[in-house]
Amino acid sequence: MTTDVYEDLRPLMFSIAYRMLGSVSEAEDVVQEAFLRLHRERGQVESPKAWLSTTTTRLAIDQLRSARARRETYVGEWLPEPLLTSGDETSRHAEVADSLSTAFLVLLESLSPVERAVFLLREVFDYPYDQIAAIVDKSQDNVRQLAVRARRHVDERRLRFDASREERDELARKFFAAAEEGDLEGLEALLAEDVVLHGDGGGKAPALARPIHGRERVAKVLLGWVRQMAGFDLDMRIVEVNGQPGAMTLDTEGAIVNVMSLDVAEGRIQGINSIVNPDKLDHLGPVADVRALLRSVSERRRSG
Repeated sequence: MTTDVYEDLRPLMFSIAYRMLGSVSEAEDVVQEAFLRLHRERGQVESPKAWLSTTTTRLAIDQLRSARARRETYVGEWLPEPLLTSGDETSRHAEVADSLSTAFLVLLESLSPVERAVFLLREVFDYPYDQIAAIVDKSQDNVRQLAVRARRHVDERRLRFDASREERDELARKFFAAAEEGDLEGLEALLAEDVVLHGDGGGKAPALARPIHGRERVAKVLLGWVRQMAGFDLDMRIVEVNGQPGAMTLDTEGAIVNVMSLDVAEGRIQGINSIVNPDKLDHLGPVADVRALLRSVSERRRSG
């Protein structure tokens, strides 16, 4: 295996594995294993892309089956690991960018592992049916049926994002400004009536026990968070998360407190996703101890 093969095909293999698994670390492990197996073939593979696509997808299917068993005992709501993306890169491929969104990856959780693979390979990566059939070891007729069923399921529930990235970014800027300023009325004006606030702490950091629904409730919870965090000297950086507008909050040491992404459609914020589970943030850098931060604020208030 040459370095060129690795550099040329690794981004595609990671894209497949991450969308299959919703985990950066697990996707990287799958891709590494696929390339190690290719290396062991010692040049006997006629088409590295086809071979790697098959191996990566099959490894991801096996990993997803195992992960689903673990997610049944997951504490609180499960969200995919956040992936920081580049606006310049994702804007050139809007459909591919939308398939990275937190809302989309959560929706894919309702598909079986094989349905998920078939749907992604066909609808996102445009693989031909005959190659998909070989990858998942099923007949073409079976694969076509799986694709139709998965597409119908996804289309019924899929959030249609705004076409203009500039509009999304402007709405996100107003949202974070209103939250920082404690502007309840301004915040509510940016939220869809049926907006949903999601939080993922995995039992390892304080987070919502369940999703919060509705414009007024979500706005009040968000401003409650802002007041609670007012005792910290935090730096909020606007970033793109999974192809959507978002923010990353850092403490004074530069450690990550949380990563938040926004689902924007029809001129309003439809969903807000906050991840504080340290296991899902450590691939981005050092992670803050949120419980320790909260304790320090409580102690300062008692002593003050």
